[in-house]
Amino acid sequence: MKKLFTCVAMSILSIATFAQTEVNVKAGTLVPLQVVNSTRASNVQEGEKVIFHVSRDINVDGITAIPYGTIVNGNVYEAKKSSWWGTKGRLGIKLDEIVMPNGEVIPLTNGNVYVTGKNRTALSVALFAVCLWPCCFICGSKAEIPAGYEVVANVSSSTMIKVK
Repeated sequence: MKKLFTCVAMSILSIATFAQTEVNVKAGTLVPLQVVNSTRASNVQEGEKVIFHVSRDINVDGITAIPYGTIVNGNVYEAKKSSWWGTKGRLGIKLDEIVMPNGEVIPLTNGNVYVTGKNRTALSVALFAVCLWPCCFICGSKAEIPAGYEVVANVSSSTMIKVK
């Protein structure tokens, strides 16, 4: 009888342990993100992935729906390094979705990151007119996103997700 009671008690505890609840992450929920590694336009190409992570827990009804550290992949859609004649560097990254550890996907909107360097074309052209050819080698500044750079994206549509 004691063994039977122990087995029943353990079964109930294991069911409670593995029970999952569903929460509704509403459209418009703000999700703060940070870039993991420093990224330069000269070091990436269009189509490459840049890793971001969620910078704080997102709670819904007192339950952590999106935990801190959840990985978000950003796709580079523009990467132009600075060049001669003062042309500035440009770097654009689009954040489309959060892929939860259990495989569920939460779509994002307003998660674009666009960084540009300083344009020095006017300086280069003006000095070229005075000093001739060496001034054409003046480059614009580089486009870089430092590690820890923060951006906020919004959940684009209400999504039901399962959490433990």
